Amino acid sequence: MKRTFLGYGRQEVDDADIAAVIDTLKSDFLTQGPAVERFESALAERVGARHAVAVANGTAALHVACLAAGIGPRDLALVPTMTFVATANAPVYCGATMRLADIDTGSRSLAPATVERFIAENPETKAVLPVHFAGLASGSPEIRNAATNRIVIEDGCHALGGEYEDGQPIGGCAYSDMTVFSFHPVKPITTGEGGAVTTNDDAFAHRLRMFRNHGIERDPDRWISDEGSNEAPSPWFYEQQALGFNYRMTDIQAALGLSQISKLDAFRARRLEIAQYYDARLGKLDNVDIPQADPKERARSGLHLYQLDIDFDALGRTRTQVMADLKKAGIGTQVHYIPVHRQPFYKSYGKFEVRDFPVAERHYAGTLSIPLFPSMTDEDAEFVVETFTDLLS
Repeated sequence: MKRTFLGYGRQEVDDADIAAVIDTLKSDFLTQGPAVERFESALAERVGARHAVAVANGTAALHVACLAAGIGPRDLALVPTMTFVATANAPVYCGATMRLADIDTGSRSLAPATVERFIAENPETKAVLPVHFAGLASGSPEIRNAATNRIVIEDGCHALGGEYEDGQPIGGCAYSDMTVFSFHPVKPITTGEGGAVTTNDDAFAHRLRMFRNHGIERDPDRWISDEGSNEAPSPWFYEQQALGFNYRMTDIQAALGLSQISKLDAFRARRLEIAQYYDARLGKLDNVDIPQADPKERARSGLHLYQLDIDFDALGRTRTQVMADLKKAGIGTQVHYIPVHRQPFYKSYGKFEVRDFPVAERHYAGTLSIPLFPSMTDEDAEFVVETFTDLLS
């Protein structure tokens, strides 16, 4: 029997998810209806935040978070170089100056000392965007303290379901002004595409909702002009008060997300079982190190990715060769990520030099993400381990 190809990540959609979407397709609203608010309420309750604002995707979430925070021209934002380019792009979309920082060896994201040093050298800094890389939040209270009164926007796109060191859920904004999530198919839950921003700040929440919908204000109490008010507000009237975007989530997406969020704990528990099995077996291989493998870190991570650090030089084979052989065997892998400072746009944008990011460069040279998703069977995980063992021995 032919084995199903194992990608590094995959959505898990069951009959209940499909039924939820079908119910919405048969309803009166495919978009701008009640399903989005229900999903937002469920997400806010799950992470312990006052507000959740759903948008079209994770990139849109990052963008509107920066807009809501008032980040703009002449502002300075700090971002770790080891992330997907969307994190770096968001403040740049707003006209701000974005600077990249090297990562911490263990967490693979910003170290609190890096934030403290950067702000001491650049006191005009407006915002810090830590990334919970692979699902692990690290040093969040210390980063909040180092940032002092500056805006902290957590990129939690890998981390839904995870916890801070003190056990509070990521997304509750205990150590940030806003937290951003993605619901891309390989993320902890999916809405197909989709994203959200959580916050405990009423003003930020209002601005988030306005920026996701063209900058439009429909509340008469917030209108700037007199038009449409008269004795009773005109029912058709609205004001565009800012340059916003069409970043709305559809009810179809929200229905899927609402069904998925009820399974988040089960999804994460299964990811943890697989990660612990990998830790026990793959940690014994020569020329392989496993980041974020501390049992306490594993237990509180969102576990979006499972990564290996492989010494390809010692192995005598290139990463391209290893990935090709694994693909031939039926195992998909990926590299997370090409550091932002290596991208041609940002090379010219910030005059970033490779030598300024030694930890990120070491990570990039050896990292490989291997299959980790809830629908993997024990036999799938064993197959991955045995194939890697044969290939890397």
